[in-house]
Amino acid sequence: MSTAIATTCSRVPAAWTGLVRAHERLMHELDAELQRTHDISLAEFDVLLQLSEAPDRRLRMADLAAAVLLTRSGMSRLVDRLESRGLVERSRCPSDARGLNASLTDTGSALLAEAAVTHLAGVRARFVDRLAPEDVARLESIWEQLGA
Repeated sequence: MSTAIATTCSRVPAAWTGLVRAHERLMHELDAELQRTHDISLAEFDVLLQLSEAPDRRLRMADLAAAVLLTRSGMSRLVDRLESRGLVERSRCPSDARGLNASLTDTGSALLAEAAVTHLAGVRARFVDRLAPEDVARLESIWEQLGA
């Protein structure tokens, strides 16, 4: 194998494992901070955020599961927890009697507003502020190339 090919191949695993490790560490730290400060997981925060950005603060459960990259059963369990805390409500979908919608409550919206301040500060401190602006721009370009 040529030196150029060997060098390129050796960088691929390092780039990939670096991405995976950085992602895992950041998600763990951001999740722990939200848990500690607001008693909400990062996944729960994501659900509240998706609902807050949806028309009428409501999404079909299947669409919500797809938006936060969870299975339907995983989404159902997560929404159960949020509903028991009064952060989300479930209702029948008017256009499909078998379907369910999840809606953000005013209590959920208030918690999201508080947690968003913490979350964005955490993202800035752990990610954005540790990179040069041109590196952030390059990463944005890379994620776009990868279809993220």
